[in-house]
Amino acid sequence: MDYTNLGKTGLRVSRLCLGTMMFGAWGNRDHDACGRMVHTALDAGVNFIDTADVYAFGETEEILGRALKGRRDSVVLATKFGEQMDHGEPLTRGASRRWIMRAVEDSLRRLGTDRIDLYQLHRFDPGTDLDETLGALTDLIRQGKVRAIGSSAFPADRITEAQWVAERRGRERFAVEQLAYSALARHAEASALPACERYGLGVMVYSPLNGGWLTGKYRAGSPAPADSRAVRNAEHFDHAQEAVRTRKYALVEEIATLAAESGHTMVELAIGFVLAHPAVSSAIMGPRTMEQLTAQLGAVDVTLAPDVMDRMDVLVAPGTDVNPADSPYVPPALTDPALRRRGYARRPEQPARTA
Repeated sequence: MDYTNLGKTGLRVSRLCLGTMMFGAWGNRDHDACGRMVHTALDAGVNFIDTADVYAFGETEEILGRALKGRRDSVVLATKFGEQMDHGEPLTRGASRRWIMRAVEDSLRRLGTDRIDLYQLHRFDPGTDLDETLGALTDLIRQGKVRAIGSSAFPADRITEAQWVAERRGRERFAVEQLAYSALARHAEASALPACERYGLGVMVYSPLNGGWLTGKYRAGSPAPADSRAVRNAEHFDHAQEAVRTRKYALVEEIATLAAESGHTMVELAIGFVLAHPAVSSAIMGPRTMEQLTAQLGAVDVTLAPDVMDRMDVLVAPGTDVNPADSPYVPPALTDPALRRRGYARRPEQPARTA
């Protein structure tokens, strides 16, 4: 396993990070099987684990807390806050001091630990001043409950804004950004990744397999596996959009050919692609089964040749997405007419895509 510095946090992490969104009700309901995946990853040298309070609404953190008993000190543990935990209670979300102070205690309890190594805002909260958010997170660092703080799915302008707020108000700054990045979804290359490099942020990449497309399990003319996310949540993973689906089917065939010619599996090619970017610290694996985990663990040793990277650029142009919906951040002014039209009624807030 290779290791690298996570930005300027002082944390040295494995280049592969174990993501746990599929542990529990959202994926694998067998808690013991999830625990075995945790130990398999740790035994393979993975020392970086990512989760979130909203994954299975707390169940995932509880699974992880039990699995890490006796091994907590050898792990850089990251979790996230901000997504709504109780859809019947509007106060159980966001980036306010009130919610952060409650959310961190809930996560600490579920994880069975006295500190969180990396605590990240899951999505930008337009209803809360960044200074309030950073002030609360600064207090958590000073209390020893949190070691480092970060953001997730922030566009470049918000990444920059957060750095300026921290500097001008004397707050701890976001030291890590978690963003979506894959060979089929390359929007981050245009501005978010360069912004992270400019400020020395560590970068965690989620969805490097683009929702399973880059595993090769979705092929034209073949039904999606019955237990796949494409069946469980087709709209979320763009299988319901014919034009996007057709384009991705064609690209999968091209990438499968390129992988075979270069001596790699598709999974190795996909993860090797994102790890090749100089801004990326670690790629998040999101396995639901042990088979998926072992397929991804081997990708850490892959170094793609320049001609392979060049051919990937031809297939999907740098800085572009095959499906625009693969970008998790859409400016609120584009989704809410009230922000563009005087006197127009505000729309109820829509739940964000989670990853």
